[in-house]
Order: sequence, then structure tokens, then C-alpha cells
Amino acid sequence: MAVDERLLEILVCPVSRVPMRRLPKDKLAILNRHRERNGLVYADGTSVDESLTEALVTTDGKTVYAVRQGIPVMLEEQGIPARQVPGW
Repeated sequence: MAVDERLLEILVCPVSRVPMRRLPKDKLAILNRHRERNGLVYADGTSVDESLTEALVTTDGKTVYAVRQGIPVMLEEQGIPARQVPGW
């Protein structure tokens, strides 16, 4: 289930207040590959233990938030700093 377009228009990062957009499928695949090979951590330092099927990213490309069952998980500690993925 995808995030509703009307919701996406008003969502912003809870930390930086930067608007959100869908993470393109090619970037999602890169993120998941990196998680499998090298690991990823959330902003709070805990490991990202599952592959993401959908995600949102800040328009500046710095933070990724998982979408689970169509619901964006927009918690500060659950942000995934994109700098973990080389060449992002």
C-alpha cells in the first residue's frame, strides 16, 4: 500500500523540516543491498534489521524514513542517515 499523494504533499522531516518525497525504486534497491552487505543503522544507532519495501527521503537526500503498510514511520530515532551509503 503506497503513501497517499495528499499526505505526501504535507509531510516534512520531523528533525530538519525538509519536505519529503518517495524514494525511487533504484535508490531503494541500493539502500537494501547496502543493508544486506554492510549493515545500516537508524539515527538512534540501532540496526535496520529488515529490507524496506517503500520509503520516503527528504528532498535534500539526507534522511530516509521507512513506510510500513502504507504508513510513513516519521520518528526522529527511526530516520536512516543516507550518508551511510557511499555515493548516495
